[in-house]
Amino acid sequence: MRHVIALDVGGTGMKAALVGPDGELLHEARRDTGRDRGPDAVVASILDFADALRAHGLAEFGEQAAAAGVAVPGIVDTEKGVAVYAANLGWSGVPLRDMLTARLGGTPVALGHDVRTGGLAEGRIGAGQGADRFLFMPLGTGIAGAIGINGVIEPGAHGSAGEIGHVVIRPGGIPCGCGQRGCLERLASASAVSLAWAEASGDPEADAADCARAVAAGDPRAVAVWQEAVDALADGLVMAVTLLDPRTLIIGGGLAEAGETLFTPLRAAVKERVTFQKLPTIVPAALGDTAGCLGAGLLAWDLLATEVSA
Repeated sequence: MRHVIALDVGGTGMKAALVGPDGELLHEARRDTGRDRGPDAVVASILDFADALRAHGLAEFGEQAAAAGVAVPGIVDTEKGVAVYAANLGWSGVPLRDMLTARLGGTPVALGHDVRTGGLAEGRIGAGQGADRFLFMPLGTGIAGAIGINGVIEPGAHGSAGEIGHVVIRPGGIPCGCGQRGCLERLASASAVSLAWAEASGDPEADAADCARAVAAGDPRAVAVWQEAVDALADGLVMAVTLLDPRTLIIGGGLAEAGETLFTPLRAAVKERVTFQKLPTIVPAALGDTAGCLGAGLLAWDLLATEVSA
């Protein structure tokens, strides 16, 4: 059976699948990234995992994978196939596409950015189906975005489009690792809410999920922390709406798991801020933590389609 390899590399774990022509998941697997052993070990883990997937496909379906799609975090040069930089994995300038192609015996490989790859999946087979323009924003450890235009994700001139987490929402505010102060992700990411709630509650182990539960229970301290995050997120989204005019805003990541505890006040906050802008539909992501892997499969099939048309 014709199939492709799909691999989503995260900061702590990797999700992978063999994907059939119609998008069916023929085989799924997970492994640790192994970042505690250093960047070289991470690269070795990726290559080993891809090779194991190739071998499984060959044994199970009687043929080599037709292509592979790999999603990685950080700054990615998709044209050159280079993982330029990823702080949480400790690597820089890794020619990952060429390394994977060699390890997989010449199998063509598409390399993509993790959030943009997840956005590709959400746009085509998830919450963005039918939307010609959308913005996908996962709210996790940080905040990033994927700009969808007619089924394609816009990478930008230098591969950095969608970095909405580093739009300054509160000038002079909390310092951010990017060198600025008051960035959106320092105020409205799941990790930002976790830090704020841990301080407000006096429990250093408390996280964003705990805060959401406390909000639902009516705890005024939690309500204040949550509202501050929602207000910052709404300011960021209205800025995005003004610039991009999306038809749909897709919100994912850990914070979105709070459901209507997040979406009800967020929709209200965005609505009260817009003036001349057209209010987009704000919906939760549909694919959860499988979006990156499914998107990697789409990258692989797109690569094959491009080679055929060429």
